[in-house]
Amino acid sequence: MSIEPVTDVAGERAASGVEEALGAVIADRVREFRLRHGWTVGTLAEECGLSKGMLYKIENAQTSPSLATLARLSEALSVPVTAFFRGLSEEQDVLFVKAGGGLDIQQRHSELGRRYQTLGTMRAPHDNLEPMLVTLTSRSSEAFPLYQHAGTELIFMIAGKMEYCCGSSRYLLEPGDALQFVGEVTHGPGELITLPIQFLAVKSVTSSR
Repeated sequence: MSIEPVTDVAGERAASGVEEALGAVIADRVREFRLRHGWTVGTLAEECGLSKGMLYKIENAQTSPSLATLARLSEALSVPVTAFFRGLSEEQDVLFVKAGGGLDIQQRHSELGRRYQTLGTMRAPHDNLEPMLVTLTSRSSEAFPLYQHAGTELIFMIAGKMEYCCGSSRYLLEPGDALQFVGEVTHGPGELITLPIQFLAVKSVTSSR
């Protein structure tokens, strides 16, 4: 019996996601307030004492401004500093990942024709779903490890054909098939019948935060 191999990128992923969302919201607000004044980027640069290059980066979410920079923008645009964060919480309540936009993560044997892409995780306390897109493109002499985890899991088959092991049972999964089970039961792919194989795995876990 094997315990799930783990590469802990959740913290880094969450921090990166919040930083990106923050930069995007600030970019929108700065542009919105500047246009309300009818100013060009150059005019705002003169009013707040920042370079045009820095303002271009802020408005294109290429950098996250410091509090000191936000204070200067706040004074120049005649808005409170908190106004730059309007919309952040609302945007974080929805997580949208475009096709092909999943974040590749490394797990044991990832290099053996096995690709794992996380489709994002909501911020706490709503981070109880962990969706992952798994793509298998080649067979290996090494068997898949068996996984165990808290909560439940849903497997939805997208392409290919494979046997999926769950406890002492094996299930033939073809496109459109779904399999749900308790995560504490040992589970994982068995025989890879038709390649390439792609399936969505969604874990439902209880947040510890």
